[in-house]
Amino acid sequence: MIGKNQTQITEILLLGFQGLNSWRGIFFILLFTVYTVTICGNLLIMLLVASCKSLHFPMYMFLAQLSISDVLMTTNIVPNTLVCILRNGTIMSLSGCITQLYFFGASGASECFILTVMAYDRYLAICNPLRYPSIMNLTLLRKLSIFSWVLGFSFPLVSALNIHSLNFCGLHIIDHFFCDLAPILQLSCSETLRVTLEVVSLSILVMVLPMVLTGTSYGCIVKAIVRMSSSMDRQKAFSTCSSHLMVVCIFYGTLIIIYMIPTEGLSLAISKSISLLYTVVTPMVNPIIYSLRNKEVRNSLNLCIIGKLR
Repeated sequence: MIGKNQTQITEILLLGFQGLNSWRGIFFILLFTVYTVTICGNLLIMLLVASCKSLHFPMYMFLAQLSISDVLMTTNIVPNTLVCILRNGTIMSLSGCITQLYFFGASGASECFILTVMAYDRYLAICNPLRYPSIMNLTLLRKLSIFSWVLGFSFPLVSALNIHSLNFCGLHIIDHFFCDLAPILQLSCSETLRVTLEVVSLSILVMVLPMVLTGTSYGCIVKAIVRMSSSMDRQKAFSTCSSHLMVVCIFYGTLIIIYMIPTEGLSLAISKSISLLYTVVTPMVNPIIYSLRNKEVRNSLNLCIIGKLR
């Protein structure tokens, strides 16, 4: 229950990046450029997969969905962050803040499941190449896609609804550039232990379990590649999953740094920089990795450009 001298919070002040001073304009331009590159790169991947028949395979269908989750992630965070930089802080409604937290969790959870499904797809292609076309058919592809998105948007909804039922009072300031879980819970004057335990439990299902399944898939893939007698076959097998493996390492690497390593000794600036890496830089890097390291994507891009020039 809220005390008599405590006022219910309806708005939250996001401080963003304080102390930028003369660097504010440069940082705004840099972040806007990264956001533009992110949107254009991921939209390009989606358009290539949709329009090029050479990319109408499960691996690239899942890649297009990975791009969708990246666009959702960065669009949920960056526009408001840009406003925050220009105004040296911005005000959001409490409901808006919790909504931003929900879509942040939903896009991240969906990406976890999509990466896991992509690892399973590579496992089938390399470890069961003869049965791969019959197993990874259109029906299974649709089921795995629906599974990834439904679970990705369902788990965070439970936490978001429970957070919304809490009472928020006292200070209404969050020293961050977006509404992350820990800063929001710090504003609550209700008991947050139940919500915290619930979030930890869901995180195991959303983040840890997919990470274990992805690691298991790649363990089987490495074992199968080592057993191949031909060096050409080994090189071809590795090239088909190297791009995905790099994306997985970057994605889970930043997640581990943010949520599994204690941050008590880190400054706010470092914590914000790490969060910026996960929410802004990683979605930009993903399409670049696939464009540079995947031969089929490069060829489709070249054919598309040549076709436009003719």
